[in-house]
Amino acid sequence: MANKSKPIPSLVKDQELVKIRRGQIIRAAVDLFVEKGFHKTTTREIARKSGLGIGTLYEYIQSKEDVLYLVCDFIHTDVLQQLDEEMTHGHTGRDTLVNAIRDFFRVMDRMQDYVLLIYQELKSLPGEMLRYVLAKEEEITSRFERILERGIADGSLLLEPGSVKLMAHNIVVLGQMWAFRRWALGRHYTLDEYTQHQTSLILQGMQPKDQVAT
Repeated sequence: MANKSKPIPSLVKDQELVKIRRGQIIRAAVDLFVEKGFHKTTTREIARKSGLGIGTLYEYIQSKEDVLYLVCDFIHTDVLQQLDEEMTHGHTGRDTLVNAIRDFFRVMDRMQDYVLLIYQELKSLPGEMLRYVLAKEEEITSRFERILERGIADGSLLLEPGSVKLMAHNIVVLGQMWAFRRWALGRHYTLDEYTQHQTSLILQGMQPKDQVAT
């Protein structure tokens, strides 16, 4: 069962406006957190960079930890939506896996500052928020587990059931590695080249004999 996000209270009742303003806050906060770090950034600085007054900011969040939580929830929600959309298509497990890896790596590229921020500052979240964020990480891994299991079931992937969870974690880490080490990898590979190489490595040993040359 999916974990429901902890609602962040807002004094504003217009949910569309809340979404817009929190989007501004998230983008401003990421820039500041990456530049200065979570602890050295003040809510007043977040308000200024997001184009809001400090009083207005507190109509949408209650604390700096709320902002970090919203950043984490934003990226996880985006990733899960991409993977769920890919899984609704009528592909074989192998085709779904290839497409899901591509989509996941693209999200990691597009949100690399967010990804770095999550792993640098995750420890700053209070208990309930931290548990939710970690559970969302597990949800992403579980999507890849389901894709791998589909491939095993339809015969398009050869993988021992006991290796499914580990392989799913490997895929997630390889996607995140593009964000963590792009400063080095980007000198040698484009995103598409990196994705192609990693996908090939992931598929090695999992392809039935009639698909090895494809």
